[in-house]
Amino acid sequence: MSRQIRIFDTTLRDGEQSPGCSMNLSEKIEVARQLETLGVDIMEAGFAIASPGDAAAIATIAHTIKNSTVCSLARCVEKDIDAAWGAVKEAVDPRIHVFLATSPIHMQYKLKMSPEEVLESVRYHVSYTKKFLNNIEFSAEDATRSDWDFLCRVVDTAIKAGANTINIPDTTGYLTPGEYYDLIKYLREHVDGVENVILSCHNHNDLGMGVANSLAGIQAGIGQVECTINGIGERAGNASLEEIVMALKTRKDYFDCDTRVDTKQIYRSSRMIQTITGVPVAPTKPIIGANAFAHESGIHQHGVLNNKATYEIMTPESVGIPKNAIVLGKHSGRHAFEARLKDLGYTLTTEKLDKAFEKFKVLADRKKVIKDRDLEALIGVVPVSGPVRYTLQQYVINSGNTISTTAVIKMSKGDESFERAALSDGPINASFAAIDKITGLKVQLEDYQLRALTDGQDAQSEAVVKMIIGENSQDVITGRGVSVDIVEASIKAYINGVNKYLNN
Repeated sequence: MSRQIRIFDTTLRDGEQSPGCSMNLSEKIEVARQLETLGVDIMEAGFAIASPGDAAAIATIAHTIKNSTVCSLARCVEKDIDAAWGAVKEAVDPRIHVFLATSPIHMQYKLKMSPEEVLESVRYHVSYTKKFLNNIEFSAEDATRSDWDFLCRVVDTAIKAGANTINIPDTTGYLTPGEYYDLIKYLREHVDGVENVILSCHNHNDLGMGVANSLAGIQAGIGQVECTINGIGERAGNASLEEIVMALKTRKDYFDCDTRVDTKQIYRSSRMIQTITGVPVAPTKPIIGANAFAHESGIHQHGVLNNKATYEIMTPESVGIPKNAIVLGKHSGRHAFEARLKDLGYTLTTEKLDKAFEKFKVLADRKKVIKDRDLEALIGVVPVSGPVRYTLQQYVINSGNTISTTAVIKMSKGDESFERAALSDGPINASFAAIDKITGLKVQLEDYQLRALTDGQDAQSEAVVKMIIGENSQDVITGRGVSVDIVEASIKAYINGVNKYLNN
């Protein structure tokens, strides 16, 4: 019988720590619901002590999610554990994930603790966590650069104190698969009682081996894999959920393991994270990249046309990638629109469906044929970021290669309308300056990206802006806008970022 591997998704915690990938409460709830639909066993919803906002988001997710364990991270500090429990206690199946570093370099320079002090801290804080619940995970931070015998003592201490999941993270992405395999085997052979707990891995991708190390860990006896959608995370990111899950599914003959993940939800999950964070994946990204199932070589095309298995070891449909068929036009009705969305895996609330259909009708007046990718882009701009404060009413741009550009922007906020003009060296800068005059906010533009979402001369364009708002703020806010007009897409993205800031 195949072994069941638990999928521990940390997109909402470790993934969100990736620069420019922060999410607000509404977006986190949207992602959490999608992770539940995807079928992850555990979702790490955040780090409760980090901020009141983080704690509130975890608590809301804990109250919302019914079919996955909801987890909060905590250092080996009482106030961290208290905050974590306060955030997850309403969950159907709550978990607290405590961690402490165990490598010599971390103990000496970060913790300034002796090995014996680390052991005592592990014993005390895992025992302290057990006062609240039994579902406790302990992580030995930087485990892979720790002394193996000392790591065995740490794991033994955590198990005896009450931890029932033990995570052995490659925090710096340092090990090779063979070394990680050997470490897990060593722990299984030298720690009493390890057979009664679930061993977990959390491997970073600094040397590009996060997924390979995770699969090596599974071969060595790991029962839980910690990963993120699209592999997002600090520095070079985490092991990628979609790559691990599809490796286990595609090579079940080799690994003989299953997961609870509905693989047909992988593409939608990936697109959602790209949309919310504004961070696209590379075309060559395995499983969900634009080129993952593309065949340009004549030899490859000939083989695929005769039998897809010649070059495709999995199908696009197996990960939920829709065919880019022409499906709708300006005369299509609401029922056809809703039916096609359901075919693509989207089930929207009545309110969101109404908003999406309004946007669809506007798009249909500007674009003759609407394809599945157009629909996906349209769903991506249905607000998930809270109440809309400012809305674009109209804009006028006067621009040329021999004159300065003038932008006149008219926006509404509730029942009020505001109109301002600004002069700058291009239509985008002038538009942003006019918006700043309306909002009165001090905005620092960190990044601006523009790309075509669909093909053809009437392709929809996506603009993504990353901005810091306020003189003392360091938080990067991501705004996104979509339109067949690149200037309009850019203006909408900027306003979207402003609204996110105002809704925080």
